[in-house]
Amino acid sequence: MERILKTFSQKAGLPPGSLVHVGNTPTGDTKIKGLRFTETEFEVFAVPDNDALMRLKEKEGTIWLQVDGLHQPEKISAIGEIFSLHALTQEDILNTGQRPKMEEFDDYLFLVGKILSLDETLETVQEKHFCLVLLPHTILSFHEAGANIFASVENRLQKSNGKIRKKSADYLAYALFDAMVDNYFLVLEKLGAQIEELEEEILTAPSRASLEWLHFLKRELTILRKSVWPLRDVINSMVRTDSDLVVEDTVKYFMDVYDHTMQVLETLEAFRDVTASLYDMYLSAISNRMNEVMKVLTVIATIFIPLTFVVGIYGMNFHYMPELAWKWGYFVTLAIMAILGTCMAVYFKRKDWF
Repeated sequence: MERILKTFSQKAGLPPGSLVHVGNTPTGDTKIKGLRFTETEFEVFAVPDNDALMRLKEKEGTIWLQVDGLHQPEKISAIGEIFSLHALTQEDILNTGQRPKMEEFDDYLFLVGKILSLDETLETVQEKHFCLVLLPHTILSFHEAGANIFASVENRLQKSNGKIRKKSADYLAYALFDAMVDNYFLVLEKLGAQIEELEEEILTAPSRASLEWLHFLKRELTILRKSVWPLRDVINSMVRTDSDLVVEDTVKYFMDVYDHTMQVLETLEAFRDVTASLYDMYLSAISNRMNEVMKVLTVIATIFIPLTFVVGIYGMNFHYMPELAWKWGYFVTLAIMAILGTCMAVYFKRKDWF
């Protein structure tokens, strides 16, 4: 449940705008890196202190400030002060449990999303907080430590691939969200492979481990849906915004991201339907297995009914029973019982009862 509902006890009773980190606290410091680019230039800057941050802000071209790690509120506060971010914006950046949303302020747009990945060891969906601030000629991106999936975007900027260096900051915002949604497909692909493997297992050899695996996959799909469902509204808000920070040409690209987001949601719903049907399939398989066991036991019991009848007759406590004095009576009785059992077994086999 902790993975679905973050712990908010750190903020209980505090006024709005209080800068308190909510979420897991990793080791190490928050890392800040600055990128500046124009159509012909590309530079990467280390940002060790506020003075370096101020110098980066004054540079010409488009600025992309990357903040890796949200567990040091004082650094987020310093960035917020330099770029004039509202206290509520800073609070949402530090709150890793904040749902995806888009908010318009006088001077900037604020977007929240979730970076998703699949832990290769635990095979669980990892959800990381991501925030983006779109300013004139500047992008501020914030994400939890170890959740940077934007190396491909940075590589495109460095090599000047495509239109990215010819466009403004809003196009970079599109590129970041596009990379984030594309990463969702990678997670879905791996979960889809697990669902197919589970389906094969349930059809061939269902077990208690299969049921546990099924519940695990349903929980992971719930976490995915919680992250992706509100993102649809975020992207739709970017498509419909009247802000001057988003030019008309970039809206078309955000519409493409919206289509991809809807595709992710449709795939998620399909996976949820499949897991629901797998549960019914599991119950049916277990029931069929129980029926097979009961069938075998019933056949065995049925074969022994006439044998028990024969033994019961000669087990009666009467003094005068002619067969008791026969020399071969015991062996004849055994032969009759063997013939009866064999005939019944052959009959049941021909009826395909076992």
